[in-house]
Amino acid sequence: MAEALRDLLAPQQKTDAPALAYLAHLAEQQLDALQTLEPQLLSQASHSLLLAVQALSKRSHKPVVESAASHASLRQTLPVLAQRASDLTQAVPRLDSHAEHFSSAFGKASDNKLLARRKEALLLLRNSERLVDVMEMPLLLTSAVSTAPVNYSSTLELYAHVRRLASLYPKSPVVSSVLEEADAAIRQMAADLVGTLKSPNLKLAAAVRTMGWLKRIVPDLVSATPAEDSLPAVFLVCRLATLLTTLEALEPLRELADEERRRQDKATNSWSGGQQTERYLKRFIEIFREHSFSIVSVFKSINTSFAPQANDNDDPLRALPSPMASFPLHLVEMLLETLRIYLPTVKDQASRESILTQVLYCAGSLGRLGADFGMLLAATGVSEWVELVKRHRLLAGRLESVIGDYRGGHKGQSAGAN
Repeated sequence: MAEALRDLLAPQQKTDAPALAYLAHLAEQQLDALQTLEPQLLSQASHSLLLAVQALSKRSHKPVVESAASHASLRQTLPVLAQRASDLTQAVPRLDSHAEHFSSAFGKASDNKLLARRKEALLLLRNSERLVDVMEMPLLLTSAVSTAPVNYSSTLELYAHVRRLASLYPKSPVVSSVLEEADAAIRQMAADLVGTLKSPNLKLAAAVRTMGWLKRIVPDLVSATPAEDSLPAVFLVCRLATLLTTLEALEPLRELADEERRRQDKATNSWSGGQQTERYLKRFIEIFREHSFSIVSVFKSINTSFAPQANDNDDPLRALPSPMASFPLHLVEMLLETLRIYLPTVKDQASRESILTQVLYCAGSLGRLGADFGMLLAATGVSEWVELVKRHRLLAGRLESVIGDYRGGHKGQSAGAN
């Protein structure tokens, strides 16, 4: 029935399911109900729908308007979205190829210069504190060398650490620069130690310590092996320079002695002067005796640590002889030359004997160290020297006999008492 009504009312249109249900409902009603009740029901349903639409429009009119506007713009946005989706579909393969290229170019196994520089920068950043410590080593060495008293042990340990770094990283420009600055600081320390050897009042303990530090420093600064063997000669040169500097303080007395010598040459009568020359010679011999004895004795004490090792007999390069073999001769020649020049000016016999006695004591002092030069003085033509030596030896023999008699008597008294 419902389908027949649908064909009758709208033969050309398709009717949806609610419409067919409503037509089936109408077919089941009585004619009176259709005339009386159905219009009322339709009117009520229409009014309810109107109220619902009004309430919806009041409550949600803005979203509805916006939704309608958005739906109106879909005609323009949907083609754009489709075009962009197509572009994205074409770009994904290119992106994948670029990603693969980036992965192959900047991977861990790749050899890329930019990546290598970044790795070096990261490595430098991680080791920045160590690099700062290494670069501060020359400053620490310079501070340690210039701060008195110098802690030579700590300074040399720090310098040895710098040299170890240089041996581990010989191609590093930073380490090479640090080594150069450290070498300069150690050279300054070595110069200060050499200056200590020129001290006027150098004692044995200070000389031994100074030579010990130089023995540790010099092989590191000089690659040649004979450098260490030359340290005793350095000591002698420094002490000789100190002796000459001390003797230079006698320049006023020497000038007076030279003036007396010139006056003696011009004197026609017998010469009776020479007092200033006597003062100069006595002061010269006193300084010479003190310094020469100190130089030779200290050198003999420190020379044991610098004794050259025995070389192979087949080695044509023998070890150099000790500088002490010729150094006392140089000292003695300096004294004898002064005596040759100025002693003839002194004519007073008592003054000459006083000067020669002082020379005799000086020869005895050096003689205890194996450098007696009495025979050299006798060969210079000083007539009083032989008699003076005989007299002093006679007095020394008498003194020894008196001391021997005293000791023998003292022992006899001790034995009698027991």
